[in-house]
Amino acid sequence: MSHQRTYSEDADYDGQSSEEESEITDYLSSYPRYVSQPPQYGPYSSIESGSSTQFQRYQPGQALEPIHTGETLDIGQAAHDPYATHSSSGYSSDPFAGSAGSHHDHYYDQDYVPPSYRGSSGSPVDPELDHFGYDAEASFASGYHSQSYYPARSRSPTPAVDDEDYLVVGDGSSIHYTGAPDSEKEEYEYPAHNHSFFPSDMIKRPSVHSQSEAETPGAERLHFGAAPVGRTERRHLKRKVKLTKEGNVVIESQIPQMLVLPRQATRETQATQYSMIFCDPDDFPKQNYPIRQVLYRRVTEIFVVITMYNEDEVLFCRTLYGVMRNISQLCNRKNSKTWGKDGWQKVVVCIVADGRKKVHPRVLDVLTLLGVYQDPQNIHKREGFESTPPTAHLYEYTTSFGLDPNMHFKYPDKGIVPTQIMFLLKEKNQKKINSHRWFFNALAPILQPKVCILLDTGTCPGNNSFYKLWKTFDLNSNVGGACGELTAFKGKRWSLLLNPLVASQNFEYKISNILDKPTESMFGYISVLPGAFSAYRYFALQNDENGVGPLASYFKGEVLHGRDTDIFTSNMYLAEDRILCFELVAKANSNWVLRYVRGAVGETDVPDSLPEFIGQRRRWLNGSFFAATYAIAHTPQIWRSGHSLARKISLTIETLYTITNLCFSWFSIGNFYLFFVVLTSSLEDDSFGLWSGIKIFNWAVQYILASIMISLFFISMSIKPKTEKAKYKVLSIALAICMVYMMAASIVCAVKASSQGGTANSIMIFSVIITYGVYAFSSLIALDPLHMITSFVPYLLLSPTYINILNIYAFSNIDDISWGTKQDADEPEPVDRDAGVLRPGGDGEVEVEVATPQQKNELYEDAIQHLKYRIPVAKAKKKPPTDAAKEQAAKEYYASIRTNVLLAWVLSNGILLALILGSGSNTTDTFSKQTRAKTYLIFILAFTAITNIIRLLASTFYLLITLITG
Repeated sequence: MSHQRTYSEDADYDGQSSEEESEITDYLSSYPRYVSQPPQYGPYSSIESGSSTQFQRYQPGQALEPIHTGETLDIGQAAHDPYATHSSSGYSSDPFAGSAGSHHDHYYDQDYVPPSYRGSSGSPVDPELDHFGYDAEASFASGYHSQSYYPARSRSPTPAVDDEDYLVVGDGSSIHYTGAPDSEKEEYEYPAHNHSFFPSDMIKRPSVHSQSEAETPGAERLHFGAAPVGRTERRHLKRKVKLTKEGNVVIESQIPQMLVLPRQATRETQATQYSMIFCDPDDFPKQNYPIRQVLYRRVTEIFVVITMYNEDEVLFCRTLYGVMRNISQLCNRKNSKTWGKDGWQKVVVCIVADGRKKVHPRVLDVLTLLGVYQDPQNIHKREGFESTPPTAHLYEYTTSFGLDPNMHFKYPDKGIVPTQIMFLLKEKNQKKINSHRWFFNALAPILQPKVCILLDTGTCPGNNSFYKLWKTFDLNSNVGGACGELTAFKGKRWSLLLNPLVASQNFEYKISNILDKPTESMFGYISVLPGAFSAYRYFALQNDENGVGPLASYFKGEVLHGRDTDIFTSNMYLAEDRILCFELVAKANSNWVLRYVRGAVGETDVPDSLPEFIGQRRRWLNGSFFAATYAIAHTPQIWRSGHSLARKISLTIETLYTITNLCFSWFSIGNFYLFFVVLTSSLEDDSFGLWSGIKIFNWAVQYILASIMISLFFISMSIKPKTEKAKYKVLSIALAICMVYMMAASIVCAVKASSQGGTANSIMIFSVIITYGVYAFSSLIALDPLHMITSFVPYLLLSPTYINILNIYAFSNIDDISWGTKQDADEPEPVDRDAGVLRPGGDGEVEVEVATPQQKNELYEDAIQHLKYRIPVAKAKKKPPTDAAKEQAAKEYYASIRTNVLLAWVLSNGILLALILGSGSNTTDTFSKQTRAKTYLIFILAFTAITNIIRLLASTFYLLITLITG
């Protein structure tokens, strides 16, 4: 008798259980994978052991033994599956195997043998095929297989009419099964185009029992029950869950039966643990939620957090797959006392999604395929509960395979090892700093990790970056934080470098990694460890007994942001990671330092459009300016720390270096315009022998640059980059053209100065050579000079944009303390009224509505289809604008008109001044020579006299008429 998976006794279906079980049986009968006995692959199959037992397929009219009501028909499959074996008992020795589905226990322990890699002879094959097209692994994971398996009969005491047919023989004492329903009656069918997509031996096949088989003449056919009308409505499974003694809702939900595990199934790979959270992150450790890592008594060396908002599946898989490769590299270390074969048990990956309604649906599809995500459970209202929305949903699962950015499955044969994943799905969007509070204050105190690694979705760490970061902490006990080499993602074959904005950021990141970060690392204090890729020693971040410390200062920005504090503090916490770095180094009675780890590479996606770039740098510039001011003002705090005298002196010297850089950046706009005017005006000297009209040309170009800078102030104070993209793009292009002219003038002046000689000229030339020569020389020393070839020119052309547009826009919007697009403070979040918490006096149980096995498989199939065909996400219907939105739109419209009028007024007056007082006009000779200024003065005076004479004549004429007419 075959064993079919059943639910516990405290679980019951809505309505009649017989009807629901029939529906599940119908669904399972349409998939060849659902069998009573799983196939066994390996050298000890029944066919190779010489078993002579062969299953004979039923022929119409054949006499069979009576089948009693409720009994499951035992259809052996050894004859149809050459690799199948039979167990003496229908149950797995693993206590969770039965509940998870017996199809998970047919793999050898830790040996990966993809089922679809065997041909009819059992020999392995190695197809190099597109994974979602002809890749056999993906096909098997999607429910397709070259073997035809027979579905088990329903255990329902009253079989449904569209489920099975029975043949009554003789006096009715023998009832025989004759066939399955027609294929068009199947409840679920794949689209027709799917069949042609797979090879013929992988196409989903209909039921092995065919209705086309001949009926026995004269036999009477009986049906049980009334025929259903239309499509049967799918019902959910209601399950009673016993709450923990603290009143927490914790559910172990089995993974979809269609999800194929490449390793022998265990409890953590068969079931996803779901916890519904109602508390604040700071209160989470007190609630005693059963975290798997603690239940398994595992030590956590590395705790990774991946913060996510609405990034797509490609960016997410790029990050998660990079993390999996790092964990695999840790497991492959053979001479390490900490890492090795089971090193994956010491690494936990926490994915924090900032808002249940904001996370990208395709990311949820990826997590569904990995076995991590299932829809949040609904709790029915009942006595003893009050309606309050949850704050987060926590999923814990250990996945044994991965997905790369191309949406290809990667199994252990590609080096993937099990990965412990905690997926925290926040109910509301509360910004990235709140996600970090869940990580540091809610989960980390329970796991007590040694090293915490912070990643943003879209950042892909290098294969051995985790080990290099961890080794830095392992070798140096006073290292409190470290960062790796963060670089710009350049795309396939570096195609993204064709975008000058991406290329300029690539050069900026490279120079920062080669010059800035190593310099600061030598002092022991790096001004900022990038939140996109950095690591901290968890012990070093802890607050003291009074609640004062790095984490307390770090999360203060979440509470004070833009409400109960001054504008200085609000802008300072736009760069909260800089505050964390300073507080860590200046921690009382401690001597923590920050280090840069060369070789720990991480690629991150950078803005590729100008509006997004300006918005990002607005937050960075304002935050870094005020955070640097905060660090300078709190320099005495360093002298109260536990650092040595030499370290305190070096940190003070670094502070002076920071003050110098801050002053130069404050005057950067004036210095840029001054250098432009001086270099271009120098070409007017007769010793250069240039075109005689160079003076007029310089006058025009200098006026254009001044006009651009004036326009930027007006535009930045009233128009957002996303509203007027064209204006900012035109100004950026104009500044690039001005930069080209200034560079040409500087080269000509340098050549002329070198020929003339002199100390002053030599110093100028030497300074220019040093400035640009350092970039090239340092890149060669670091053995990384390619960015000088691919990105140096775009960086030079866009440097006026960095100096003018970014700085002017940042300081013109100092009152804007938002984080950009990744927040929705004004948009109300939907409230789940079915969620509740247990009140004192409750019965300690809650009735939960969970997905049935059929629904889990359908969700798995939908995820496969969405990612396979890259089905676009349906855009939400635009809601009618609220009164506040209409008012804001009207304000932006009025501000745009105001800006245009002001620009026309100011620039037209500027043109007038430039024409009169510009090149070729000497105001000192106004009354001795005929100049443009003298001519203009005569015109204004004569025009004023004429208008006054006209007014005098008109008024006199009016008086005369009044006297005559009375």
